[in-house]
Amino acid sequence: MDRDLDQALTAVGPRLRALRRQRDTTLTELSAATGISVSTLSRLESGDRRPNLELLLPLARAHGVTLDDLVGAPPTGDPRVHLRPVTRNGMTMVPLTRRAGGIQAYKLVIPADGRTEPDPQTHEGYEWLYVLNGRLRLVLGERDLVLVPGEAAEFDTRVPHWFGAADAEPVEFLSLFGTQGERAHVRARPAVRPASS
Repeated sequence: MDRDLDQALTAVGPRLRALRRQRDTTLTELSAATGISVSTLSRLESGDRRPNLELLLPLARAHGVTLDDLVGAPPTGDPRVHLRPVTRNGMTMVPLTRRAGGIQAYKLVIPADGRTEPDPQTHEGYEWLYVLNGRLRLVLGERDLVLVPGEAAEFDTRVPHWFGAADAEPVEFLSLFGTQGERAHVRARPAVRPASS
């Protein structure tokens, strides 16, 4: 048997005894709550009985702990997402999606001293932008727009487009981009109209 598993199972007995004592519960009371005999509980706590799932599940429930806590399982993998920013032409892009194809999400930061002279580009796809901070200048075809925090825009990227900071402050925005022309779909519940009286 794996040495780590053997050590984890050996530690269950003392952990069970400590939990029961912390809750000031007798073996008889725990037996009544779990349906496990007093002798089995005593042997589990002393290490004379090997724990199994059928015994550990009701004990975890009775003590109000998870199975992981009961057996002292190691913590699971790191849940944090480690994003790798990319800087191009003074603009920092942080990819928020990791899969290939489909709609890609990015957070973009353009410094105030970034690109100031519009240089519109075209490519296949469809883009949706949402401004978080600062003011975003968006040149789209013949239009020259300024978007402020909370505003969004969506457009076909085959239309010549360019974006940059609109003033002396940096701008941060989210971008959803689909190379095959996928569009962002926003669904909202319809407003509830009061019943006519």
